[in-house]
Amino acid sequence: MDLARTLGLFTLTALAEIVGCYLPWLWLRQGRSAWLLLPAALSLALFVWLLTLHPTAAGRVYAAYGGVYVAVALVWLWLVDGVRPLLTDWLGIAVCLLGMGIILLAPRS
Repeated sequence: MDLARTLGLFTLTALAEIVGCYLPWLWLRQGRSAWLLLPAALSLALFVWLLTLHPTAAGRVYAAYGGVYVAVALVWLWLVDGVRPLLTDWLGIAVCLLGMGIILLAPRS
């Protein structure tokens, strides 16, 4: 699987996970409708399915996915919650993505 496709798939996976967790948070913490639980469950099911689309070992996929999840979560913080990430947040994203790159691009025998 090429790097661009992998990163795109990881990004979609992260969005599905975040939406699946954000909607119940809106219900529990902000008193929104319990009907939000239905799209939340569908989003979490999509998240699980997207993780199965990677052809490599599940543990390695989950580890590499974590780096993209951190980046998407902080962009979500900015775009949805209206909280601008700090310089240290951006540095943390860079470190996570570097770690993800090492995991994904390391030579395999």
